[in-house]
Amino acid sequence: MTSERHDLGETLVFEVTTETPRERLDKLLVHLLATLGRTASRATVQRWIDEGRVLVNGSVSRGSAAVPAGARVEVHPPAPARSPAAADKSVVVPVVFEDEHLLVIDKPAGMVVHPARGHEAGTMINGLLARPSSSLAAADPRDPVGHLRPGIVHRLDKGTSGVLVVAKDAPTREALKELFASHAVDREYLAIVVGEARDATYDTLHGRHPTDRLRFSSHVHTGRRAVTHARVLERFGALATLVACTLETGRTHQIRIHLAERGGTPVLADPLYGKRPRHPQVRTAAEELGRQALHARMLGFVHPRTGVTMRWESPLPADMERALNRLRALATTSSISRGSST
Repeated sequence: MTSERHDLGETLVFEVTTETPRERLDKLLVHLLATLGRTASRATVQRWIDEGRVLVNGSVSRGSAAVPAGARVEVHPPAPARSPAAADKSVVVPVVFEDEHLLVIDKPAGMVVHPARGHEAGTMINGLLARPSSSLAAADPRDPVGHLRPGIVHRLDKGTSGVLVVAKDAPTREALKELFASHAVDREYLAIVVGEARDATYDTLHGRHPTDRLRFSSHVHTGRRAVTHARVLERFGALATLVACTLETGRTHQIRIHLAERGGTPVLADPLYGKRPRHPQVRTAAEELGRQALHARMLGFVHPRTGVTMRWESPLPADMERALNRLRALATTSSISRGSST
């Protein structure tokens, strides 16, 4: 057994030998970590496995899997707890609603929701903590990185714009989490996709990509259920489609994965799950946009503390409007060209 440590994000590497105890992966990891003087419960190790932090011969595995001699086990433990995220008045957070219990944000594309590796400052949370009434009291002490994401009950990717809610106290945090878990939150997204989309419901499993730790996939044998309902709003010939997506579940990258892997119509300019458009004008639209064409248009739920039904909508950002206008002009030109040639 050997181990390696790197300053940029700790990595532990173990080479399993014939002398290593023959145990399932989760039990074996508890033993291997102990050889380094590190204490980790089996539950902790299982959470790391579920999060894709443990690779066996370069692939995500299951806690119950047997580990053969000669295998290379790679562990990426989460960063140790640090002090709370720093307040930063320079980060302007567009708050569209606030009361004593929660805030609703209209997040612009390019803003990271909370500090994480590679984005330690300048996030939405840094900006919120500089407000007179922040979400700090909603930090979850059970979450190893709760101090970095106080009040966060759902997220939007950096490149996704639109509405999201943040709790300001612990009871509201727990109540909102229950609303999301029970599918009692209405969410609608708008996406521009490459190709001819169709109305569809995607009901799949969702889990870590077997070889790429940055990605998730619906082509997995085990995982959590993910359900997306897609509805066509506008077609731009065969080149692109504007789609509305409503969620029953909210898995990481869920819409992007379903539209790309199951629909065959990846979100325009998606850096992880997309593909380079063949048509030069669609390609130009993607390059001008510079981020995935996905916008959280609507969020609605019964306020967990007041019982009032509430709903917030965010207008389509200017960059996505420009992309749509380019596609509309392209579709019109293509239609005229086809008509004149007949």
